[in-house]
Amino acid sequence: MRPVLSNLAIWRELIWRGLMVALCLTLYAGLSVGMARAEDRMALVVGNSAYGAVTSLDNPVHDAQLLARTLEELDFEVTLLTDATQVELKRAIAQFGRTLRAKDENAVGLFYYAGHGVQSFGNNYLLPVDVTLSDAADLDLVAVEAQSVLRQMASARNATNIVILDACRNNPFVSVAELNDNGLAEMQAPTGTFLAYATAPGAVALDGAEGNSPFTDALAREITRPNEPIEQVLKQVRRSVIDETNGRQTPWDSSSLVNDFVFNRVESTLLAGSDAAIAERELWSMAQSSRDVVQVMLFLRAYGNSAFAPEARALLEELSYGASGETSQHAAGTMTDETAIFEVAHNEPGTAALKAYLQAFPDGRYVELAELELAARLAGGEEDTDLAAAPNIVASLMDTPLSTQIESGPITFASKLDSELEQVNGLTLEELVTQSPMFPPVAGLPEEYWREQSCSNCHNWTRDALCTQAQTYLTADLQRSLSKQHPFGGVMKQALRSWAAGDCS
Repeated sequence: MRPVLSNLAIWRELIWRGLMVALCLTLYAGLSVGMARAEDRMALVVGNSAYGAVTSLDNPVHDAQLLARTLEELDFEVTLLTDATQVELKRAIAQFGRTLRAKDENAVGLFYYAGHGVQSFGNNYLLPVDVTLSDAADLDLVAVEAQSVLRQMASARNATNIVILDACRNNPFVSVAELNDNGLAEMQAPTGTFLAYATAPGAVALDGAEGNSPFTDALAREITRPNEPIEQVLKQVRRSVIDETNGRQTPWDSSSLVNDFVFNRVESTLLAGSDAAIAERELWSMAQSSRDVVQVMLFLRAYGNSAFAPEARALLEELSYGASGETSQHAAGTMTDETAIFEVAHNEPGTAALKAYLQAFPDGRYVELAELELAARLAGGEEDTDLAAAPNIVASLMDTPLSTQIESGPITFASKLDSELEQVNGLTLEELVTQSPMFPPVAGLPEEYWREQSCSNCHNWTRDALCTQAQTYLTADLQRSLSKQHPFGGVMKQALRSWAAGDCS
């Protein structure tokens, strides 16, 4: 099982940054974030997938389309070319050069290519979709030399040019003598040029299994970071790709830039505005890649109105209930009493339950989170109760295997719940799901960000959806059921399990 919030310190910092920014934006409503561009931005984006005589590729067209959309959002004037023949590709490169030459010296030129590419005698060649080759000597007659792009860009004498090649897939000409080198060769570029490759010289890049290559997927995401220099952007891309490919692919770059370049330069009358965007995007990226229920829930609590919120809610439902039938022996073995006890302790008011957890599991996987939560509650003025006041359910969970605990019997959707918690006692399931959280979802979170806020910000709790969730708790053993996070803790889950036992009546 993945430890809850192993990067907890980062999460807390990001959430607080977002909250403070939100407060500032409220105080200074009406101030806007502006995008300031000091230069013309021109881009030629090419993606070749549908090859005729050599192996086709799944993703280059998708990669080109993704990057073209992203560049347009960053004020680039984009020419998109897909599945280009040799004539079409050469014509587009020539026109790109003419367009750049018509601009002033401050113009930025960007060329991106995804598709097959090969090297021969130290030169790199981009392969059009109509390429055919049986003799290595004919390569420059049927392909497009990458150096021709650099020549066109250099002729414009503009200050900044960027060339990005996601073209290091498997060599399609391995059967052709003298063309058995993998990947691309490192190129020498004129002053003022930044070169980026999907992988190291001579190495092979992955095409990707989910719509986009690992390199372009990371690139399109990272270039939107506000005020990040291009050098830092490529470092972030490199880290992402190395992580995603388990070290099999390392993006490469070389630079002769003399001016600073930022893809997403944000000028704001309120500097915190850019910080808010950074915090929100970083928080969502972390939650999405972690596929951890708690992290996704925390993102939704902090950014309930985010553009990422619909995707986050869908992921939360998938993680919470979508995979309930896939119970591996490993998963069953790692869902121990500790997870259930920690969840109960986290959702109980006061400090006794958290102390009980820390005493029972001094080296547990949730110790860091429990200690932070306990410190925050004490700092917030909550009563420092002793262990004798710990809720009975915590004590019983410590003393009794979860598999032996059973509910008293089925209830209905309209049954009033019996609980020691005042906020739950006497409410029906129908009423309870409309309530706000009883405790802050993040230690120290200001009340205005969670109290009196409906839990539906994170869950679509219709009766049908609740029944589906309840069926999950019914079909899973109690140990697995209690390990799932829920805004109302064990009381709600026990009630749902009992309700499901009565066919959700």
